[in-house]
Amino acid sequence: MEYRQLGASGLMVPVLTYGTGTFGGGNEFFKAWGSSDVAEAKRLVDICLEAGVNMFDSADGYSNSLAEEILGQAIKGRRESVLISTKGSFRRGSGPNDLGSSRHHLTKAVNASLKRLGTDYIDLYQLHGFDAFTPVEEALRTLDDFVRAGKIHYVGCSNFSGWHLMKSLACSDKYGLPRYVAHQAYYSLIGRDYEWELMPLGIDQKVSAVVWSPLGWGRLTGKVRRGEQLPKVARTRSELAMSRSPQVSDEYLYKVVDALDAMAKETGKSVPQIALNWLLQRPTVATVIIGARTEEQLKQNLGAVGWKLTAEQIAKLDAASAVQLAYPYWHQRTTFIDRNPPAV
Repeated sequence: MEYRQLGASGLMVPVLTYGTGTFGGGNEFFKAWGSSDVAEAKRLVDICLEAGVNMFDSADGYSNSLAEEILGQAIKGRRESVLISTKGSFRRGSGPNDLGSSRHHLTKAVNASLKRLGTDYIDLYQLHGFDAFTPVEEALRTLDDFVRAGKIHYVGCSNFSGWHLMKSLACSDKYGLPRYVAHQAYYSLIGRDYEWELMPLGIDQKVSAVVWSPLGWGRLTGKVRRGEQLPKVARTRSELAMSRSPQVSDEYLYKVVDALDAMAKETGKSVPQIALNWLLQRPTVATVIIGARTEEQLKQNLGAVGWKLTAEQIAKLDAASAVQLAYPYWHQRTTFIDRNPPAV
């Protein structure tokens, strides 16, 4: 397993992280992804550790917090062998203060996550989304208190826009507060918006990408192909996922899948392995979160490491997945190119 530095921190993380969104199946949305119980979770953790994947990602909102509870039980007795990343700030109750990044909510959220995980510290704690109501300084000072107390070692964010992240980093620098070293972001061969602003920002500010949904909300698993009908179970999962995912046109998706299929024949690797390997060669990417409902799926995803696509193969995938940039990025790509080169 390859390990990479997480942002401007001294923490080394595996290039693959196991995502626990498949643990618990606490509601209809998460049942579509998986419902591993404690026994199955322990076996999946065993496989990960045997392969050198020692980082596990969760969130207090996954399966109504069941995912954190199951992860805590699955790693019991081997806490020092693993890295835990989790997230908070999504709604966890019906009250007006049961969400967001206020001191009130974050204090409750962090302490509750620690209890569910059965640990006295979290290696990487990330704000799950940007709370525009709470002053950035309030959120960062609250995280700083937890860092000083030893309950959080490193801080990150998730699903921020460029200005959200840069404003937070500027606030950290101004007041001597912890800097975000990671940004957990959606990025895939069919979702390359991350490259427009967040990637250049990450390069400049040394904030690593922790990639979620690297297979494009299940569209790049090898089960979706031009002219083929999905199996009933896969179709049900896909329909539920697609209802909450970024939309892409069928023709664009099939164009990317066609390129992946051709690459699979050329390399002898599977479609998901190629899609994951492509991500691992992108700037700023420190680790890619993989999920699996079964041991076989997990072992297949682990096959994405230990080899590399060639520059020519990457160029083919880049071309197949290219889209028209939004303004002002298309303008920046065509003017002052020598003074403002693209990140990729």
